[in-house]
Amino acid sequence: MYGNFSVCFSARKRRVHGMLKLYYGLNEEGKTVDQAESMNPCDINGTHFDPEVYLNKLRRECSLGELMDQESCMVKQIRSLDSDMQTLVYENYNKFISATDTIRKMKNDFKKMEDEMDCLSTNMAAITEFSAHISGTLQDQHAQITKLSGVHTLLRKLQFLFELPARLNKCLELQAYSQAVSSHRRARCVLQQYSHMPSFRGIQDDCHAIMDKLAQELRQKFRDGGSSAKDLSECVELLLQLDEPAEELCDKFLIHAQSRLEANLRGLEAETDILEFIDRGCNEFVSSLCLVIASYQELFVNRPQEGNLASKNIPHMAIGKLHAFVDAMATCYFSLVERRIQEEKSVGDNSLLVRALDRFHRRLQAVAKLLPGSAVPSQGTEIVVRAARERIQQYLAALQSFYLDSLRDVRQALAAPRLGGSSAGGELLSSLSASILNQIKSVMASVQLFTAKDITFSNKPYFKGEFCSQGVRESLVVNFIKFVCQSSRQFCESVGDRGGSTPPALLLLLSRLCLDYETSTITYILTLTDEQFLVQHRSPVTAVAALCGEAREAAQKLLNHYVKVQGLIISQMLRKSVETRDWVNTIEPRNVRAVMKRVVEDTTSIDVQVSLLYEEGTRKAHSSDSSKRTFSVYSGSRQQTRYAPSYTPSAAMDTNFLSNIHKLFSERIDIFSPVEFNKVSVVTGIIKISLKTFLECVRLRTFGRYGLQQIQVDCNYLQMYLWRFVSDENLVHFLLDEIVGSTAHRCLDPAPMEQSVIEVICERG
Repeated sequence: MYGNFSVCFSARKRRVHGMLKLYYGLNEEGKTVDQAESMNPCDINGTHFDPEVYLNKLRRECSLGELMDQESCMVKQIRSLDSDMQTLVYENYNKFISATDTIRKMKNDFKKMEDEMDCLSTNMAAITEFSAHISGTLQDQHAQITKLSGVHTLLRKLQFLFELPARLNKCLELQAYSQAVSSHRRARCVLQQYSHMPSFRGIQDDCHAIMDKLAQELRQKFRDGGSSAKDLSECVELLLQLDEPAEELCDKFLIHAQSRLEANLRGLEAETDILEFIDRGCNEFVSSLCLVIASYQELFVNRPQEGNLASKNIPHMAIGKLHAFVDAMATCYFSLVERRIQEEKSVGDNSLLVRALDRFHRRLQAVAKLLPGSAVPSQGTEIVVRAARERIQQYLAALQSFYLDSLRDVRQALAAPRLGGSSAGGELLSSLSASILNQIKSVMASVQLFTAKDITFSNKPYFKGEFCSQGVRESLVVNFIKFVCQSSRQFCESVGDRGGSTPPALLLLLSRLCLDYETSTITYILTLTDEQFLVQHRSPVTAVAALCGEAREAAQKLLNHYVKVQGLIISQMLRKSVETRDWVNTIEPRNVRAVMKRVVEDTTSIDVQVSLLYEEGTRKAHSSDSSKRTFSVYSGSRQQTRYAPSYTPSAAMDTNFLSNIHKLFSERIDIFSPVEFNKVSVVTGIIKISLKTFLECVRLRTFGRYGLQQIQVDCNYLQMYLWRFVSDENLVHFLLDEIVGSTAHRCLDPAPMEQSVIEVICERG
């Protein structure tokens, strides 16, 4: 044995020695693997080194100094190698001593192990001999012992059968139903097999009677419904083991569960707070429903099918009934949830509703895990989607209401005496625009809660796509902008309807608001919406250009209507002043009529009002005598006298002929043409309407001499002040010239007043 150990130890030593050589890169001769074999006799590190050759070479090639340097270098190397060798011996001395001690100890251990193995071998031999002796002694009695053991087992089984009725009665008294059923199932097959024997038949009949009574008690306990879920599950399990019809048990189990769930639903109707309502519904109804599903599946679906149950395909039948039951109960619960969500009309704090919907959606996912294929989670998601859509409509209605309330406040501010309806126009516009924009941002922040990252349903496709594009952008923001434009256009309805009671200042303010929307606000709002909601335009959306066009159209319509209303107000004064005066028998004019002063005052007020909201605009260069122009008694202006110097009032037919020829070559004035978005164009449109009305009223009257002169004075006064408001002073001069000429044509005694007298009266007026 020691020889084997020596061989093994030598082999191990060689293997270790070889691994060390491999680690240091040495071959069997102690050289590095990558070192080439040197045949040079002058190579001091080579195996073929020859000292004589090396020394002769040095003497031939080196000088005395180089030889001395070489000697010094070689001495240093020798000393270094000696030092390294001595250090190596010192470092490995302890290792050598430790290895020697280890080998000595191993020799002692192996000697002791060899003694123990010899002892073990002796013991095993003794055990084998003793076992053979016992087997030989008991071989004759082995068959008899086996027979007696079988008889003993049979007697124990018979004893169990004879004691079974008493055991079952005892279990029935103690309500140990599970133990009774288990005992009966163990003996049922044996009793059925030996039922032809009278003794076994009696035991079987007694057991059947007892088990029928037990089944009756289980059914009664099942029908009472006062037991816990665990007791109920135990009842169902025992009844199934007693061969009760599985379909009937499924129906009874679901009916019992339905009564409990309906009680939970009735308790929800008393809740007021939406978050508390959802919490209670989830904690009571949804949790109970999940418990019912889990218990039902454990009893009827996932239960191992054995014996006759395997052929009845109970899981398929049971899962169908479970789906129908869950869908029916979920429908009742969802109807309550939707009704409660619809009661949430307040749009002040949207976080409460979003948190409630998030909990509602999250808890329904448990149903999906317990009952794969159920439509309950998808129906719950649809409720959340409908709630989000309804919320958007509520916010749209809130924005519309806020806009109308803001307009109502603006109207009251315009009607306030201290504001006068004109000087505060710019401030009101800024306040109105800022309040609407802030309200839109507030609503968008509330709606954005539906897409927050911590909300479970925000990762649904609807809330990533359609909700952002069609819901927020189109249904909320775009529809509100359209509402602003449409409601603004409604102020332009005919007189006598809504537009008749609209203050002109409000029309002007709304026109500027719509114009600002067209130039910047719409683009800003839609860009903000796209950035906040990451709107991806996969579905058709309203283009920014279309909305801007609608806003500009509304602004144009409002501005045109403003010009029309203001023109009609001034025209009404002029019409009444013409219709209520006796122009044939009037006195000689000494002053400008008060209505003309009022016209100039109103026009000045309108000019100030418009200048607060619109830019100045461009106008043609004024001549130096714009306020000093005179009017011909006959229409055709001063050019007519240049070409007909011999014209006298007696030549009426010639005058009319020349006037009509002049009108053919005059530039046509469009009274109700659309105005531009600047102050000059607006005021020009109002003045055109006013003077045109004045002209048409004059054409319906007959004038005397002083009536003609009064018209001359009034027109000259208007010319003195109105020319500065219009884009082209020739337009005012032309219309006033038409008025004076038309008056002269309808005058019984056309004797015009001297221009110097007219100027004196106008300057005094």
